[in-house]
Amino acid sequence: MAGIVVVFDFDKTIVDCDSDNWLVDELGFNDLFNRLLPTMPWNTLMDRMMMEFHSHGKAMKDIEQVLHRIPIHPRMIHAIKAAHALGCDLRIVSDANTFFIETILKHLEIRECFSEINTNPCYINEEGRLRILPYHDFNKSPHGCALCPPNMCKGVIIEKIQESILCSGEKKRLIYVGDGSGDYCPSLRLKEEDFVMPRKNYPVWDLICKDPLLVKAEIHEWSDGEELERISQKLIHKISLLYFSLLQSQDPFSSNSTSSPIIPV
Repeated sequence: MAGIVVVFDFDKTIVDCDSDNWLVDELGFNDLFNRLLPTMPWNTLMDRMMMEFHSHGKAMKDIEQVLHRIPIHPRMIHAIKAAHALGCDLRIVSDANTFFIETILKHLEIRECFSEINTNPCYINEEGRLRILPYHDFNKSPHGCALCPPNMCKGVIIEKIQESILCSGEKKRLIYVGDGSGDYCPSLRLKEEDFVMPRKNYPVWDLICKDPLLVKAEIHEWSDGEELERISQKLIHKISLLYFSLLQSQDPFSSNSTSSPIIPV
């Protein structure tokens, strides 16, 4: 459906855990991670952990193997493939990083379903160590949003997506799917014709429940991949009906016209 953009968070939304925590735990670095956690921002901490992994002999192939084992609800994969097959434009907005997300999506064979991934950039340096950078360089140009972590304001990213849709001249509706507190800011930027799908009993759900009237978009909670698949399919169907109804009302040869209707073949 060309008139629908579905934006997914990644951690605890597409996959069923936090990919950073999963990697740290599986490689056995929890104690060090917890000692460093109070001393620096999360994004900076994960870059530091990559240095620790490398200094302790963990190669990139070890990291890849752990990421390949990350848990995901099987219906989540079906939901993504179904939405893509229906023509929806699927995108990711995540505070993870490009390497983690690309590695996992390719392993699950769903990378081609997404047209765009907005996340923290990273690269492998000459030593073979993964370096993780902030999406927003908060030392040079802070994004200024009090709701979001210093390295990424998802609300700013959503506004850029909205602007690109506006510039294209197309009428599109957004469906935003997320779970964390970082997904609250983009939820507030959605419009009345949009939809937000917060994961029930997760931070973004709790924040929305405090004052649902602050969110202009229609709210549809979900609990797991199976429920997300069912609800997202209903929303896509609903938007499709509205879209085709609008097209028909603008068509001079529609059944509302005095002219004879065109019979599809």
